[in-house]
Amino acid sequence: MASQPRIAVLLPCYNEEAAIERTVAGFRAALPDATIYVFDNNSSDRTIERALAAGAVVRIEKQQGKGNVVRRMFADVDADVYLMADGDLTYDPAAAAAMVAMLLADQLDMVVGTRKHEAAEAYRGGHVLGNRIFTGLLAGLFGRSFTDIFSGYRAFSRRFVKSFPVLSVGFEIETEMSVHALELRMPIGEIETVYAARPEGSTSKLSTYRDGWRILKTIVTLYRIERPVLFFGSIGLGLLLVGVILAIPLISTYLATGLVPRLPTAILITGLGIVATLCLFAGLILDTVTRGRREIRRLAYLAHRAPGNG
Repeated sequence: MASQPRIAVLLPCYNEEAAIERTVAGFRAALPDATIYVFDNNSSDRTIERALAAGAVVRIEKQQGKGNVVRRMFADVDADVYLMADGDLTYDPAAAAAMVAMLLADQLDMVVGTRKHEAAEAYRGGHVLGNRIFTGLLAGLFGRSFTDIFSGYRAFSRRFVKSFPVLSVGFEIETEMSVHALELRMPIGEIETVYAARPEGSTSKLSTYRDGWRILKTIVTLYRIERPVLFFGSIGLGLLLVGVILAIPLISTYLATGLVPRLPTAILITGLGIVATLCLFAGLILDTVTRGRREIRRLAYLAHRAPGNG
């Protein structure tokens, strides 16, 4: 008979004194057999004290930033199924059991809790618009996407967690998770969950413009790393197009007079052609490197059994 999977609930926290006890209690009620971990990220209030009082296992990560916390959680915690949510009580603990059940029943590697909010204060308008823009951008660049790529409410298989390198530092970590799943073509699922307003005394740590810029840079960087031929090929094609536009009047003049009167422009066109060619070959070379890296990640992923298999 198959053994019961070990479930770990991971709660990254920073100054969540107002919500952490109720968050821990909510996930304990939803997943009574799970071990609940609170990873504190330099809180200056009584978050650690309240988490310990609620019965959670508390760990501390000194490097500031959600990405650093996730890196530590994934490295240190050993389990078969991982459920991650913020410790601010915005995500509905009641949905946890359904997310874990879907992961195990369908042998998925990630289930995303897509956020449904009714209270205006739960999800700022700028964040809603940004989520839609970045979700569409991710779909355009990588061919597939999620309904809510910035949701921090996710269930993972062991093979996802132990094959995920975690390169991000801050709130761009959810984008990196999404791209990791898409690039390895992992089986994934989504469940709609209620997203609530923060309790009194809890404030958002997400900066719309600063973190939005960091997320955009992360998407571009991941596209450069995972799609080097298209990334550098597009740059090369753009440079080649500029060169062709500049060359048209020079070619017309040469055909009419046999002269090349604008030598600096001709030199510039030659330079653009050389750089465009270099971009193409750089993309081809880096594509070989990327394939090798992807194969290594795939082998690390396959080293662990699928969720629900024993």
